[in-house]
Amino acid sequence: MFKAFATLVCMAITAPAWAQMSPVGLWKSVDEKTHEPKSEIRISEQGGGLSGRIERLLRKGADPAALCTACTDERKDQPMVGLEIIRGAKKAEGKDVWEDGKILDPESGKSYTLRMTPIDGGSKLDVRGSFGPFGRTQTWVRVQ
Repeated sequence: MFKAFATLVCMAITAPAWAQMSPVGLWKSVDEKTHEPKSEIRISEQGGGLSGRIERLLRKGADPAALCTACTDERKDQPMVGLEIIRGAKKAEGKDVWEDGKILDPESGKSYTLRMTPIDGGSKLDVRGSFGPFGRTQTWVRVQ
């Protein structure tokens, strides 16, 4: 009886850590050059993959009514707040890595192949956008 209780207590304590090793949640992106917060992005599961939308613009002086004028697909001239920038990422088998999706840079309007890896116990997320062998990685910080 005590063994079963101890097992349940351990599972209850460690379950939040398991859940955190996923990109699902609210993240703060940070400008690589200025180190200033750029936006908050909410990542959720949708149709067997992950989707991410800009929930809030954080840059000083950012216009909350800004549009994605650089986008070239159906997102052209859509509001930045609510804009889907992550599409279709799926968990790699046997790894805490989500890949095979796309990420949109709304400032340039370009889409890149996406790879997301939770780090630091899920408190941070390495977000890599690449085009062929070229790419860059940003580290986002979990808000919730």
